[in-house]
Amino acid sequence: MAAKKYQVGIAGYGVVGQRRREQIDQHPGLTTVALCDVTFPEAGTMSDGVRYFPTYRELLDQELDMLFVSLPNYLAAEVTIAGLERGLHVFCEKPPGRAVEDIERVIEAEKANPGLALKYGFNHRYHDSVRRALDLVASGELGPIVNLRGIYGKSSIIPFSGGWRAERAQAGGGILLDQGIHMVDLMRLFCGEFREVKSFVSNSYWNHDVEDNAFALMKDAQGRVAMLQSTATHWQHRFSMYLSLGEGYLELRGILSGSKSYGEERLIIGRRTNDKVGSLRREVITYLEDNSWRDEVWEFAEDVAAGRPVSSGNSADALATMQTVYRIYYADSQWREAFDIANPDG
Repeated sequence: MAAKKYQVGIAGYGVVGQRRREQIDQHPGLTTVALCDVTFPEAGTMSDGVRYFPTYRELLDQELDMLFVSLPNYLAAEVTIAGLERGLHVFCEKPPGRAVEDIERVIEAEKANPGLALKYGFNHRYHDSVRRALDLVASGELGPIVNLRGIYGKSSIIPFSGGWRAERAQAGGGILLDQGIHMVDLMRLFCGEFREVKSFVSNSYWNHDVEDNAFALMKDAQGRVAMLQSTATHWQHRFSMYLSLGEGYLELRGILSGSKSYGEERLIIGRRTNDKVGSLRREVITYLEDNSWRDEVWEFAEDVAAGRPVSSGNSADALATMQTVYRIYYADSQWREAFDIANPDG
């Protein structure tokens, strides 16, 4: 008997939704059958037979097994919950909503509908440079993590040129929640949870009601400190992460993306020597192909087919990462008071 072919619907058919569809349709066990997006003026059918609709409610009336959610932050939790309540396996892009309360509501719906897979698109986990770095840390070859720092910077063009991303009521947050959340997620992946957070958050350059810069110092239970800068005033897109370990260092520099604006994706592996001026033994690995989107979608499909829990990017990961983002917001007293940000720890 042939394996089940899962019918997939995509809510939100912008750049990310279209990119997800490429990977969905390449998987032998998945097929896209319906889409929705506000750019569709009315219901219709594409030349390949895929139905399209202007609203997600019309989409959810179709015969589906899975739902991919690629919608703005203010709709993400609402549509994810609607999908779960329809008995669908759901893959939702990051962030899971505008605030911690959004993912908490999703988790309640998840608990009320057991047996369904729910995964969040923390895509950077699936980049080859990140996977190799995680393997090296886990092996103990370079000793334990001592501390780490990361910069995720964007130019002025995206996402603060206007639109819903610049409106707090719709986005929930700015550059930290929109893009820096990837760095927060990776830091959690390498270190675990952070117990202490200090921060400076500001919107003093773009003057929107969401932040254009966030600086954070975070300490975990072992006393390791992570330093984070998430910025929309870098003028040149940048992704970099440096991990200092007992016997060397790892540096993630650049990351492959659709825009190609973050430069080459490289992992630099440095091994400690007795040289007083630092390590001269280093290896540079350059990654020329980005399979992260494929691997993330295919892993989700395999989890669903096997009936196993989502292990990476599940709702617990989404909750913990959102809580850390909001700890950063909350730790800046001026930002907290100006925007009435509640303590994410209750």
